[in-house]
Amino acid sequence: MGSGIAEVSARAGLDVVVVEATDEAAKESVGRLESSLQRAEQRGKLDGPAAEILARIDVVTDLDALADREVVVEAIVEDVNVKVELFKKLDAIVTAPNALLASNTSSIPIMKLGVVTARPQQVIGIHFFNPVPVLQLVELVPSLLTSPDTTERARAWVQDGLGKKAIESQDRAGFVVNALLIPFILSAIRMYESGFASAEDIDRGLVLGAAHPQGPLALADLIGLDTTKAVAESLYEEFKEPLYAAPPLLRRMVDAGLLGRKSGRGFYTYGGA
Repeated sequence: MGSGIAEVSARAGLDVVVVEATDEAAKESVGRLESSLQRAEQRGKLDGPAAEILARIDVVTDLDALADREVVVEAIVEDVNVKVELFKKLDAIVTAPNALLASNTSSIPIMKLGVVTARPQQVIGIHFFNPVPVLQLVELVPSLLTSPDTTERARAWVQDGLGKKAIESQDRAGFVVNALLIPFILSAIRMYESGFASAEDIDRGLVLGAAHPQGPLALADLIGLDTTKAVAESLYEEFKEPLYAAPPLLRRMVDAGLLGRKSGRGFYTYGGA
């Protein structure tokens, strides 16, 4: 997600700094960006050379490199405690007086991140969808303390700057899309878990019978089963509705490291894993 956000920002002509946790992660990030931009160039999707766009992106491992940024988008692991600690650091590091501090979280309430800073009025959710260069939707999620100016500046950056389409959600776990999508995916997992139908037939049924572009179990593999579980837990914590509870099979698969496409195996097997 972070690489995708960096790519669309650089393709829009912006100067981008990406901070990774380790040198190895930084190297992998550069590799992903190079591959994605080269594919886009081969398909005629870029306005300029891939190398020129890549040159706008500086991948580093030092958070201090974000000090002068006007927009900072956090896209780390979906863990509220880890995100809270990062926002505390960003609040101390980012010196641009009107900087937007944004989270790409798919489920964690923005208020929990804003209140640990000295500028909660400048903290907002800007939730992109994967793959970022392809999908046009972005959710804007202001908290109760986010200023109207911050929301409008975020909307302008997303729509006028990046060319995306924005919708606005109240600061509730799951926001608009995942509050609708995750119960649907969890229902498919429960159907598979019960032996009601195979993974292939569940997915084929929704693709061929409901004109979905992808079945719910294949989609869960694409999202990542760990992320699916984290969003479900966030929704259940907030609303206490049974439909949001992560099924036992999902919890066991995450415990086993079967996370979907990124691990090579989930409800399906990928890349010979």
